[in-house]
Amino acid sequence: MTFTGKTTFGAGATLPELAEDVSDIIGIVSPFETPLLDHLGDARRSATSTIHEWIEDALLPNFGFVNQSAFGPSPSTDTTVDVTNYEYFRPGDLVRPDGSGEVMFVESINESLGRLTLVRGYGGTTAEDLADEQRLTIIGNAALEGDTAPEVRFTTRTRKQNYTQIFTSSVSVSGTMQAARSYGIADEVDYQKQERMRELLRDLENTVINGVAPAADAQGSGTVRRSMNGLLKMISTNNFVPSVGGFPSGSGEGMSLDETILNEALKRVWDASGGSVDTIVVNGTQKRAINELIGTDRRYGPDDETIRNLVSTYESDFGVCRVVLSRWVPSDTVLLLDSSRVSVLPLTGRSFHFKPLAATGDSFEGQIIGEYTLELMNESAHGVIGGLATA
Repeated sequence: MTFTGKTTFGAGATLPELAEDVSDIIGIVSPFETPLLDHLGDARRSATSTIHEWIEDALLPNFGFVNQSAFGPSPSTDTTVDVTNYEYFRPGDLVRPDGSGEVMFVESINESLGRLTLVRGYGGTTAEDLADEQRLTIIGNAALEGDTAPEVRFTTRTRKQNYTQIFTSSVSVSGTMQAARSYGIADEVDYQKQERMRELLRDLENTVINGVAPAADAQGSGTVRRSMNGLLKMISTNNFVPSVGGFPSGSGEGMSLDETILNEALKRVWDASGGSVDTIVVNGTQKRAINELIGTDRRYGPDDETIRNLVSTYESDFGVCRVVLSRWVPSDTVLLLDSSRVSVLPLTGRSFHFKPLAATGDSFEGQIIGEYTLELMNESAHGVIGGLATA
């Protein structure tokens, strides 16, 4: 056969010559992006144990709630009021009821009954009716001149924890496959490493969002698999479901995400903590709902040739939030995060790496392995909106 300079193949001399034209580019359609991990960035430190612990503290609360359903003939003149968390109050406190212009003065506290004795309408303010579960905010304490030091009060630091989870995948390439030339591949072993690494990074992001630790024997062992808790599992204080407790007031199951719901959630996170939500993480469904927040305000000129329907940053009274699109967030859920308090940490010396294994035959054997955990500082500084419409 005359040399043509083409690559040919055939099963015999009688078959027609076929020339191959194959691009040296391999297309991958499977999703492997990790937008949340990219947004959070690498951790500044590593975990040092399979049980990763951190310490949290909080300031003494400066509010309580009215805890009585029955009042006298005029709730605006009652001078004794039962409250929750009476230990937050001290004689001399100036207290303002939520939604009221009145300021009350705490004269004394009956600890056995959890009851405050108050001066109503303090400082010439107008006394107003109180209601059960009304919030009472402590403005500050007025100490007596020359008085002895008040009783010592302090908070108790708490230890929080999560567990490391091992992510691993194997690589096996025969000697023949490694030696043979393949389209789009310079080195088969390197190519397999890259593919398995992409899969593991994808699974790590999914686990950071949706992971759950076992209820029993969470530390794991050689016979018990260890898994870590993800964001959705760990955020409990600000877990908002529109159908539960009227969020916002009058809402029901399966409401569509709008600014009323989003701003109310941001406000409640702000009320509950000193954190600042700077990241909104959503699936494609809720990302479209956020984009539609500007739907009625878009304007186009006669020369505009591009239609934009994109919200990448949402600025509210409670912070500027970057909107991160992650396919691993449930379609009815929105994550509200303070990214400065979220870290994905490797166990020391156990970040993703390739570990060659002894070959038992004519092949290249290896394992990609990594061990990671999620550190969520001050879970009350974050929030979750769930139960949203997905249609």
